[in-house]
Amino acid sequence: MNALWKSLPSAVVPSVVAAEPLAGGAVNDVWRLTLADGAAYVLKGSVDAPADLFRLEVDGLRALDERAGIRTPRVFEVSGQHILMEALRPRPETDEFWESAGRAFAKLHSVRGDRFGWDTDGWLGLLPQENGWTEDGHVFFAERRIRRYLREPKVRGTLEPADLSGLERICERLPHLVPAAPSVLNHGDLWPNNLVADPAGEPVFIDPALCWMWAESDLSMMYCCDPPPDRFFRAYEEVSPLADGWRDRMPLLHLREHLAALAHFGVYGDTVARVRDIVRTFS
Repeated sequence: MNALWKSLPSAVVPSVVAAEPLAGGAVNDVWRLTLADGAAYVLKGSVDAPADLFRLEVDGLRALDERAGIRTPRVFEVSGQHILMEALRPRPETDEFWESAGRAFAKLHSVRGDRFGWDTDGWLGLLPQENGWTEDGHVFFAERRIRRYLREPKVRGTLEPADLSGLERICERLPHLVPAAPSVLNHGDLWPNNLVADPAGEPVFIDPALCWMWAESDLSMMYCCDPPPDRFFRAYEEVSPLADGWRDRMPLLHLREHLAALAHFGVYGDTVARVRDIVRTFS
């Protein structure tokens, strides 16, 4: 935390009376700052962050707000080492919250693109997220979301040759495994911990990793990472019905997250076992 003070505006530092660490950040430090006047902010930062990481995150928050009209945190300052944002509330575990979140997520996916990718590469954690444009979603998922990670040293050092061959077979078989679908605006990293609440208890979306991609690809994070109540998915489908068999495809489309975890951390929990299960099921 002390190293981050140097990147904060000089007018803020003397006014901070309390700094509370917040859980949930895998690669950055996150703090709730309380000022002498009672105002509260969230400071997210890392002295080792890539130079454009936080700027691109703010661009993503702005795009979610401007293109999809969904609530994101107000940003007060961004630098190469931090973002200073409004302090929000933990999500309430209520039916009303999850239904509102499901409808908001479906609203995000109502924003259509004409290609797959994004204007710039971004970041997922501390590794680049490759977003080069393609006309074909299957090619995009194979090249930018699977094979992209197969080049990472920690992935190659953790998985066996048979695992890598199985992942290559999945890339080749994708058009038979996932139905063609349009590109829509994707949050890109929406697991439940990236949903918080405003003072009225309405959902607020944080930590995006934007791209234009399939809706199901985005939905797989919510489905496979400590999934919310089924009310979330029912509310989503009230706004945007999903194709038959979507639940069966969720583990396959979640593959990117497992590979990203291996690329960052090497052996990580039961991630290798999950990858192998996906290979057995879909290759």
